[in-house]
Amino acid sequence: MDVGGAYGGGKAGAPFDPITFVQRPQVILRAVCLLFAIIVFGCISSQGWQKEPGAKQEQCLYNKNANACNYGVGIGVIAFLASAGFLAGEYLFEQMSSVKSRKHYVLGDLGFSGFWAFLYFIGFCYLSNQWGKSEETPVGTSNMQAAIAFSFFSIFSWAGCAWFAYQRFRQGSDAAFAPSYDADPNSVPGGAPYSSYPVGPDADGGYQEPPFSGNQNRGPGDFQAPAY
Repeated sequence: MDVGGAYGGGKAGAPFDPITFVQRPQVILRAVCLLFAIIVFGCISSQGWQKEPGAKQEQCLYNKNANACNYGVGIGVIAFLASAGFLAGEYLFEQMSSVKSRKHYVLGDLGFSGFWAFLYFIGFCYLSNQWGKSEETPVGTSNMQAAIAFSFFSIFSWAGCAWFAYQRFRQGSDAAFAPSYDADPNSVPGGAPYSSYPVGPDADGGYQEPPFSGNQNRGPGDFQAPAY
């Protein structure tokens, strides 16, 4: 089924243009989400756990709260995998020939992106609160602060992805309820009006007597032989 332009995508089966693909706002914003996710879980994983002298195991620098470190790493890793998956989905979106498949993808993008923006908001508040209660440490301070900062930035990047998905969903809904008949050319700017049916030159003339009408009421005796 040809779905040219359904849900904000191009026509199914069109040739792939890498330049146009990387310039799409959805792709750029999704790549930003992927980068922020790497920074968040990378900073916490690299220096978020430190082993103090005399301690049996490493402790999280966020107020020695292991749940804070695990939460930051968890949402970052899942955000990284989801961003990579949605980037692949953006490539396949143009190749989807089914309107239902595009609709399911857009709704999935909308729901997940909005939910992950909310989780990043919780993570930002949670990590900031625990960091404010933490003791000063000579190692890992910049990484912990960077994870908090990019958690804050990720709120807006994922919210932006949700907004683009919502715009796609609105475009698909408007197209679904659009009238299927052709528009009147008179109502379209630059359209030519319908041409009238051609009328003969005698259209305005009076009633004409049909041919041979004068001979229809004659009897057999009314006919005369031709003179030679």
